[in-house]
Amino acid sequence: MNQTVLVVDDEQKLVELLRTILEKENYLVLEAHNGYEAIEKVRSDLPDLVLLDVMMPEMDGFEALKEIRQASNTPVIMLTVQATEADKVRGLELGADDYVAKPFDHRELLSRVKAVMRRAAMPPSISRSDGLIKVDDILSIDFDKREVIVRGESQKLRPTEYRLLYHMVSNAGRLLSHESLLTKVWGREYRDDEQLLRLYITYLRQKIEQEPAHPKYILNERGLGYRFIDFGETK
Repeated sequence: MNQTVLVVDDEQKLVELLRTILEKENYLVLEAHNGYEAIEKVRSDLPDLVLLDVMMPEMDGFEALKEIRQASNTPVIMLTVQATEADKVRGLELGADDYVAKPFDHRELLSRVKAVMRRAAMPPSISRSDGLIKVDDILSIDFDKREVIVRGESQKLRPTEYRLLYHMVSNAGRLLSHESLLTKVWGREYRDDEQLLRLYITYLRQKIEQEPAHPKYILNERGLGYRFIDFGETK
């Protein structure tokens, strides 16, 4: 079945342009023109991805994203003419999967759509022969069950956080460059977006570290990359 994209923007000309671009790639396109319509469409039509404008009347994209995230993990790419770092960080913290600035090159937009779709299509579990990984007495990870347990409590990870943790733990003790992590987790289109990687490293540390400002598990090699601590170092 063709994948469905919900386009949310109050400018009809832009909606029609996006429809033309996406339909040429065989996506089915739904449309909404404000945040309220977007929320209803996500709930009723279950799109595979949402392209969500930030600047809209009545309810802006940020508020709509908050509501969407309460009910759905549908991937969301934010669209805005104000692609400041502050806006990007705000969108990602609210649960956006990516950010595209207007005006955009349609090839870049399609590349981002495809990359986000690939990440969302990750299977529900990643098979590992060693089952439950007990990092130490505080942190355990079960990739078969997609479960991260910190001090006996299960932590809810977003799909991208889970992918990032999986690649780091699978290479425990090895330094992974920024470019290699971005390519593995997000795709080659993102290989230079170190700000994106830093944000998600921060999110992971907040969920698994006892003191996120003084991490024990996810270590930074300044200017080079990150490594997940070798399990032997926790003993």
